Amino acid sequence: GQDLICIQSMDGMLMLFEQESYAFGRFLPGFLLPGPLAYSSRTDSFITVSSCQQVESYKYQVLAFATDADERQDAEQRKLSSGKKLAVDWVLNIGEQARDICVVSFNQGVSSVFVLGERNFFCLKDNGQIRFMKKLDYSPSCFIPYCSVQEGTINTLIANHSKMLNVYQDVTLKWATQLPCIPVSVKVANFQDLKGVIVTLSDDGHLQCSYLGTDPSIFQAPKVDSREINYEEMNAEMKELQKIIREATKTQDILPESEKQTDVTVTAEVSSNLDEESQAIDSEVKAGAVPSVTVKVLCLTQVTAQKPNLAVCVQAPLAVTCDQFVFDDLEPGSSETVVLSVFLKDNCSPSELEGTCIVSYNIPTELNPEGIPRVSQCNFSLPLKLVCFPAQPSKAANHKLTIDTNKPPVSFVTIFPDFVDPSEGDQANALGFQFLTGSKTTLLASKTSQRYRIQSDQLEDLWLVTKELIHRLEEHFKRQNCKDFACTFSGSIPLQEYFELIDRHFELRLNAEKYQELLSERAVQFRAIERRLLTRFKDKTPAPLQHLDTLLEGTFREVIALADAAEENQANMFQAFAKLKSATHLVIMLISLWQKLSSDQTAILEATLLPLAEDTQELGWEETVDAAVSYLLRTCLSKSSKEQALTLSSQLSMPKDTSRLKKNITLFCDRLAKGGRLSLSTESATQQAAVMPGGCATIPESDLEERTIIPGSTAMFASHGQTTKQKSK
Repeated sequence: GQDLICIQSMDGMLMLFEQESYAFGRFLPGFLLPGPLAYSSRTDSFITVSSCQQVESYKYQVLAFATDADERQDAEQRKLSSGKKLAVDWVLNIGEQARDICVVSFNQGVSSVFVLGERNFFCLKDNGQIRFMKKLDYSPSCFIPYCSVQEGTINTLIANHSKMLNVYQDVTLKWATQLPCIPVSVKVANFQDLKGVIVTLSDDGHLQCSYLGTDPSIFQAPKVDSREINYEEMNAEMKELQKIIREATKTQDILPESEKQTDVTVTAEVSSNLDEESQAIDSEVKAGAVPSVTVKVLCLTQVTAQKPNLAVCVQAPLAVTCDQFVFDDLEPGSSETVVLSVFLKDNCSPSELEGTCIVSYNIPTELNPEGIPRVSQCNFSLPLKLVCFPAQPSKAANHKLTIDTNKPPVSFVTIFPDFVDPSEGDQANALGFQFLTGSKTTLLASKTSQRYRIQSDQLEDLWLVTKELIHRLEEHFKRQNCKDFACTFSGSIPLQEYFELIDRHFELRLNAEKYQELLSERAVQFRAIERRLLTRFKDKTPAPLQHLDTLLEGTFREVIALADAAEENQANMFQAFAKLKSATHLVIMLISLWQKLSSDQTAILEATLLPLAEDTQELGWEETVDAAVSYLLRTCLSKSSKEQALTLSSQLSMPKDTSRLKKNITLFCDRLAKGGRLSLSTESATQQAAVMPGGCATIPESDLEERTIIPGSTAMFASHGQTTKQKSK
């Protein structure tokens, strides 16, 4: 007639209370962390799962007569105590931690102990023997056994982290249903006339009562009248429906015409001048002052927009002062304006000076009051002076390339007014760009020919200036209503210098793999030493540590040093990938100017050589580009049907070296030079294979290097604009 309460503490102590009075306390042997605890009334014992991943049973009678917890603290009192040592009744090793334990007895005289593990479900007898077990292919969150209608079996509800509730009869899955959340507790309850209601509690406190099955349908289908079928009317109706289907499939738009208009428009306006007071935050650029530019974003809605969120994205190493904005619900005709600043955060030049504004919102409807999700976005371009400033031009440089045009050269005062001193007038035919990262690029205009030269000590630094030059030239002649302006490139593609950047990036990826392996080994060693030390500390008879503490400290220092080295290598790999992307953009532009590729072919080329926005160890740039280039060589750039029959590997894995990639890129450029054209259709690829002249052999890397050496300023355009790598005498 009394209530007995057992409380398990974090240090492994079981405290027993009779009503409100404390009875006694006992420490569980070999305790490390508390596990689930249950009481079996049939055997009068407590069942728990220890840190050794064992199910252990302790009799109440053994607990009552064992050494008291207070007496255990003193060794002398423990020796003089009349209590017995706490002994376990039975033990079962399940090999994993337990989520929960439940003791049930539905039939007369039969009791079962259910244990829910991390990947298995166990049913035990009173003496610890396994009655049955079930291997689970998911991660369970909670469970509850309940009485089965079939004699000799027990039903169990098991919920998992995939928001599923599974019903088992012993080990057989009988039913599975979807839940709206992940439950942390599940019970079966009876409420008045409702029997077998499933009660679940989610981690955020939502209580739900539900039942299995579906609502009964009151609708009864009427009897079908037996009448003769008029085949002529059916054929006419079928033709009319097929006509409607053909008209609908002619337009490729997924959304209806009425939904084509954008409900919420977002525009971004970039300031023409840099901020007077820089807004750069935590910039790692070593330059004295890091400039920033203001971007004003305007969101205008024509409908009711619920939960509007604005995200402003720029590619690293650029950063924004704030990239996420949350607005209140917008009414029709209302607008929201935000102002932010963009600056260079990391100490490397970006590959793109562009950004994107994305607004996500919900539009409520009669059928869906919560709203239908919609997205609007816009792009904006950042000024070149955000990452560089005017400097003195350099005469000598390691890398040079020449862009040919079909129009007379334009004064730099006209196309680069923000970088040229107006006092120089039209005489300025050389312009220097000093990047914030420390490198310099020089732009030269020929006085006698229609050519422009870009030169720098680093290949990747040519990209932004070359792109800006071509863009400003196109805008200049567009304002003059000149429609036949064109740029061409007649030099050799700088593949050898490009391959050096690929090798540098791949070398850092290999280093990252080595650091990861070494860190894994040292971590295993650290945990092994830690386990041994814990065993020594828990031993009742003190024993010497045998320098385990010194070994633990040394291993810890090695782990920290390796982690610092891996972090530094990760930063270097990020900079190497940024340089590789800039050089890849440059190679894509030069190939498109060299072969006069259309916009569709240039898009295919960009998708081939720039498939990734971010580079990871699991999916890297080298293996992705190698697969894309190999596919084009096998399809639209193949020289025979035998090559088209070759199959490519379906798995992407990190290669051992970059020799295959460099060979494929060289062969790719060679076949473009021999008349190949980029296309994704198989028919054009087959026709092209028949038209392409002769066999296409691999270009020797030595032939790709230009042997002509151009002196600094005397013969400025004598080499017809080929990219050179100047050698010091």
